[in-house]
Order: sequence, then C-alpha cells, then structure tokens
Amino acid sequence: MASPPRAVLTIDAESFAHTPAYRTAGGTVADPDVGPEQIDRLVETMAEYDARGTWFVVGELARDHPDRIEEVAANGHEIGSHTVTHRHLTDLAADTRQAELRDSRESLETITGQSVTGFRAPSFDIGADHFEMLAETGYQYDSSTVPCRSIPGWYGGEWSIQRPTTADTIQSGANASIGELPVAVMPGLRLPLTGTWLRFFGVRYTIAGMRWLARRGIAPVLYVHPWEFADLPRVEGVPRRVYVRTGAWMWRALERILEADFEFVTARSVLESETDTFEPGAAPDN
Repeated sequence: MASPPRAVLTIDAESFAHTPAYRTAGGTVADPDVGPEQIDRLVETMAEYDARGTWFVVGELARDHPDRIEEVAANGHEIGSHTVTHRHLTDLAADTRQAELRDSRESLETITGQSVTGFRAPSFDIGADHFEMLAETGYQYDSSTVPCRSIPGWYGGEWSIQRPTTADTIQSGANASIGELPVAVMPGLRLPLTGTWLRFFGVRYTIAGMRWLARRGIAPVLYVHPWEFADLPRVEGVPRRVYVRTGAWMWRALERILEADFEFVTARSVLESETDTFEPGAAPDN
C-alpha cells in the first residue's frame, strides 16, 4: 500500500494584538492577547491525528507564554521564528531587522532547547537583503514566499515557484545556502489555500487544492493562526474579513483537513528530502 502524500501544516503563532488589522485599527480592547489560549487545544488536536507541524512563533508571544511553546516543542513539532514583534520587516531599518531575526531565534532556542533554523516573515513581507540577513543570523531556510496572483492592497505577484528550492532560484543574487519553502496556492486560480482564503472559500476548496498539488508531486504548505480559532473581540476599524468564520468553524475545518489522506510533517523535513540545502548532521533536535 502506497504511503499517503505529505503536507505541511504551519502555525503562525501570533496573538490578535500582533495582527496589522488590530494595530492599524482605530478601536482597541482591554486585552487583545487573544490566540495563545488556543495553542493547547491545537497541540491536542494535532496529536489526535498524529500530525506534526512547524510553528513560526513570535518572540513576544513566546516570552509571555513560554510554557505553551515548550509544550509545542515537547510534542514533536518544529519551532521556527516569526520575528520578535511581528512588525513588517521592510518598515524597519537594517539593524532593527537584523535584531528581529537574531533575537527571536536565540530566545526561542533558549525556551525550547531546539535548534531554530526556519523563518517566516510577518505578512510575507521581505526585502532585497532578506536571504543574506537570514544567513547572517543563523537560519537555514525561509517560508515567506507565496506564488499567488497579485492581490491589490495585500500581497502577491512577485513569485511563481511552487516547489521547495534555494533562495538564489527565486531571487537573483540571493544566498544559495538558504532553502525556500513556498506557501501553497490553488493551481490555476493562484490564490492561497489557507489563512483568510480557507475561511473565504471553505474547507473543500483547501482540500481540493491539496490533492491537486499532491498529484503534481508538490507537498502543500498550509498556514493558520491561533487567533483564527478564537471568538474574536469586535474592534472598531478591524476589517470584517478578519472575523469571517473564525472560532468554532475553524476548529471543524482543521479537523476536516487533518482527516484528509495526507501525512502531516514538518517544513524542514520536506526541504531536507527535496533540496540539497542542509548538510548532514545539521538537523535540529526534533
């Protein structure tokens, strides 16, 4: 019997307070630290389906909830970095960007005891020196490219490669020692399979895209956020799209995805098997 195709479920571990939608809104709530309380159930749910994943963790969340992030790592998940503060990197000076990358990796390694080799930029926002800076601050791979169509006022249109590769393949002159794992998009339509798009288009859309990619030999890379599983507080100025199908609907959707005929593995394991980026013996302790 053939093994099921692989898929990567990544969790961008940030709170509602870290989202650009909340930070730029006119209104506020007394406690916007919504999302971390969902981490325990996410770990339990993934364990029920024998699923492993990669968690790209914001350093501030790890600082405030170290026990939860320790538990994620203890359950066999890979820990990656999502910066310290979840600010858009291209809004920051070079030395601040470097500190965001370096300090987040070091703090996550201290909390978890794992090597942290993977990175994802907030809102997939990266600059021309991104891959060079990743190499300088101790990373081995990135997952910040989305090969989707241009979405006005959002992102997209910059990338086209959908398979694991090295940074120099997608950006001329980039550091070839850095691997790149693109986020999954629907073939043809070229919109992401998860994040807001899962909530907009429904779980059948996501699973159909996963199967379509698998038939092409591509391991789909999905992403969700803990705050999407919470009952979000209503805040003046936060776009309505942020609230679409959050909470209970997302829990049902996640279980449907985990029930699909896929083996859910870490981001690093896919890159290790499909690129020559990593040297023997350099794997983290997970």
